Amino acid sequence: MEYSDIIIIGGGAAGLMAAIGAGKAFSGAVKTDKAKDADNSRSTDNTGDINTTGTKGHTIAVIEKMPRPGRKIMITGKGRCNITNMKSWNEFSGHIHPKANPLKPAFHNLNTEAVVRFFNDNGLETVLERGDRVFPASHLASDVVDTLVRTVSESGAQLHTGCEVSEIKYVTGNARYPESGSDDSYPGAENRTDDAGIFRIVCRSGREFTCRKLVIATGGLSYPGTGSTGDGYLWARQFGHTVSRCFPSLTAIVPEGYKISGESAPQNTKKTVNVMTASGNADGRQVKDSQMTPLKGHIDRSVPLSETGSLLNGNQLKNVTLTLIIDGNTVQEEFGDLDFTDGGIEGPTGFKVSRKCVNALINGSKATVSIDLKPAVDKEALDARIRNLWQEIANDRRSQGKKYEDRFRILLGKLIPMSLVQGFRRCNPTIDHTNLASRLKNWKMDIRGFVGYERCVITAGGVSTGEIISKTLESKLQPGLYFAGEILDLDGDTGGYNLQTAFSTGMLAGESAARSLVSGK
Repeated sequence: MEYSDIIIIGGGAAGLMAAIGAGKAFSGAVKTDKAKDADNSRSTDNTGDINTTGTKGHTIAVIEKMPRPGRKIMITGKGRCNITNMKSWNEFSGHIHPKANPLKPAFHNLNTEAVVRFFNDNGLETVLERGDRVFPASHLASDVVDTLVRTVSESGAQLHTGCEVSEIKYVTGNARYPESGSDDSYPGAENRTDDAGIFRIVCRSGREFTCRKLVIATGGLSYPGTGSTGDGYLWARQFGHTVSRCFPSLTAIVPEGYKISGESAPQNTKKTVNVMTASGNADGRQVKDSQMTPLKGHIDRSVPLSETGSLLNGNQLKNVTLTLIIDGNTVQEEFGDLDFTDGGIEGPTGFKVSRKCVNALINGSKATVSIDLKPAVDKEALDARIRNLWQEIANDRRSQGKKYEDRFRILLGKLIPMSLVQGFRRCNPTIDHTNLASRLKNWKMDIRGFVGYERCVITAGGVSTGEIISKTLESKLQPGLYFAGEILDLDGDTGGYNLQTAFSTGMLAGESAARSLVSGK
């Protein structure tokens, strides 16, 4: 049995930053609360430097199920890794769901400037791009992972990879601790008091760990191939926590007729874990989580495209307006870029509306999107332009003798990308030059479903923040237990908001766990 003062389960963005935060606290780099209060009275810039100089005798371990840590970081930003977004809290908070207040203490403890400075100070240059997004200057997500892993090592933490956790239990002071000097002993075991407790963690390989403070940073359900398979939700429920319904967000939404078939087999992510009783024995029950039930509307990305989908796939539209309509009511409007992909409607605007769209479909509501291909021009002006273009085409001697269909295709090519013409016509079979303006301004598509956890960017829902102390991220229900990252009921829009949330919550959870130990709690 291996003992560490703090164990972090999950070697993703939040877990690695938690290890760094714990190392920072143990090294004495973290200011005391009194010192922070004094600083805050002089300045609102809570961006203390992150440096790690060893743990001063304390031990930290990160347990990661995959062969290498940071697997999901590697695919963020299409492999470029959008590290953060430089917006201030007032703007940043508007991009966090379902409510941002629980994130506020973590954000101010490690804000966007501090995250950028952390990477810069540890040898990774960054660049600021459109929309306040920050990327590594190398445009390689692997450099972000390497920087985090190297800093974790420098902090004195141990990283155990290929170690999948199968059991977690909390052993109270009434339970028998391993005798000092025995194979199962751990430092300080002989000095433990009756009311103390430890977490005991068992891996599928049979390897066992114990710790006094436990940080669960296992991520959500998105991209299960990276190791995010919902394990943390089950352990959270084991300790009495409420897990709000989970569903895919920042994902492709699938228009009616875009795929060759409708809904795929419902997505089922139920798992079995060993639930520990008060006596510390596994009772073998199956944990059935309501948030892991099959999702209505899930269409697997692997379902082949229909002819319509094939015609639209690959088109990237710039500066359009995408409006989401639920049960006849407009609920969201986004301006920007939109991509038609092999999954459906994606890109920044598609991702932004996907959260409300997916939630509505799961609830049985009807979802429709309207695409305004010409948002900078009102309908009357667009009508006039179309009439002029149509007259020019009619007067062009090269158009003489051409069929209406051919002349209309020429007209469309002057207004939208030629690559979009066939797909647009197929979706709007009754259009002609007289009603074209209204269709360009209001291209409606009913939404049949959505791509699920297999390719969504983030999981919406998670461990209820109402059961977490926001200033420390410690559980209100289980002392010594902390949560960080995507497992929490916090998710952001596309644009660097989710990684910042992971870094901020990871840092605060790690620091808080270490501070608690240093203070003797």
